[in-house]
Amino acid sequence: MNFAFGGTGVFDTLVALPNMTTQIDFLQELLSNKVYTWPDLQSSVALVSIAGNDYSAYLARGGSFQTLQSFIPLVVDQLVVDLKRLHGMGMKKVAVTALEPLGCLPQATVASSFQECNGTQNTAVTFHNLLLSQAVTKLNNETKDSSFVILDLYASFMSVLENKADHLGIYLYTFLLFFFFSLFGTEILRQLVFIFIYFFYSGSSKFENPLKPCCMGLSSKYSCGSVDESGAKQYTICDDPESAFFWDTVHPTQQGWNAVYSALQGTLQQLHSLC
Repeated sequence: MNFAFGGTGVFDTLVALPNMTTQIDFLQELLSNKVYTWPDLQSSVALVSIAGNDYSAYLARGGSFQTLQSFIPLVVDQLVVDLKRLHGMGMKKVAVTALEPLGCLPQATVASSFQECNGTQNTAVTFHNLLLSQAVTKLNNETKDSSFVILDLYASFMSVLENKADHLGIYLYTFLLFFFFSLFGTEILRQLVFIFIYFFYSGSSKFENPLKPCCMGLSSKYSCGSVDESGAKQYTICDDPESAFFWDTVHPTQQGWNAVYSALQGTLQQLHSLC
């Protein structure tokens, strides 16, 4: 079941869609109508995800980064209320996402021509994640029959973003390796080298410029997918989307999410062991 709505948060945001409290109300309604039962929830895993929309709305409504520090505890406190409510409904296994490094999203890095993350925004994210970690630890201590797990998107994103590819060096090394074994290697060795090269590139999570999105507006007044009055597109798309970590100014590409997923394997294994 999916109760999420894009652009929402624990509080009302800039989109007129149900916040997290109302989304949980929808689940409660299904339970009340016997569509699902309490035992169903006990054998299920809930994924609770917020992506920073509460903070975007706060800043858009006149808030500042100076006062954001006092708003962050309110967001985390409401998130904890929602987590407790899910537990009270019978959900014994809950995964909650830490915030990704919002200061590394292209909408923030555009100011540096996509060369560096915004430290101010990431400091606020770190504070949010610290409060969330403390709250989840407390919840696990208070509810011995439940397991709350944090999916650390911040660390996963950063492990990929900081792992830039040196494509020139990689290509040169690959060429020399393939050339050498083509001349002097046996057929078996040549096949092994080919397999190595294939899996190396197919499994690589390195991106040449991970902060730069694939799809961008032609100017600051346009965004990915924008068209003008005549219907002409006002955006560009990179030649190789699979080489980009970000698709647009906020969303990773499929390849980007695949890299994040790979970096999350440790936490996902922990979650799997609870099921």
